[in-house]
Amino acid sequence: MRRFSQRNSLVTLSDINITPLLDLAFVLLIIFVITTPLLEQSIDIKLPQGGRAGGKVERDNLRVVEIDRTGSYKYDRKPTSLENLEDALARVQRANPKIIVVIRCDKEAPAGTFYPIFDWCRQNGVNFDLKTEPPRRR
Repeated sequence: MRRFSQRNSLVTLSDINITPLLDLAFVLLIIFVITTPLLEQSIDIKLPQGGRAGGKVERDNLRVVEIDRTGSYKYDRKPTSLENLEDALARVQRANPKIIVVIRCDKEAPAGTFYPIFDWCRQNGVNFDLKTEPPRRR
């Protein structure tokens, strides 16, 4: 009898306690939820007021060009020069002729910074859209 009781005390617990694993998963989820918006590298742009909401467009057909108040260009959130921007848009337009160039230009940016993009789009038959803030309702 004694032997049997000794064997019984040597049995190991084979269940896994998942509570610490769940705690770790929730902490990581909270960290990712908090830090993801901070990783977006959009430039601070104050859009002019006017216009109205457009229709539905597929996201794959949109290319965003941003111009800040100093006249610096960003294409798909990466800083670029005007020449590199035109080359990149030409490559994309050859791959997908349905592209729409969305121009987000700060209202205090020099007018000469967005005219070259308008001209390039017109000369190459590319549709473009100038983003504005919707008018405020009173």
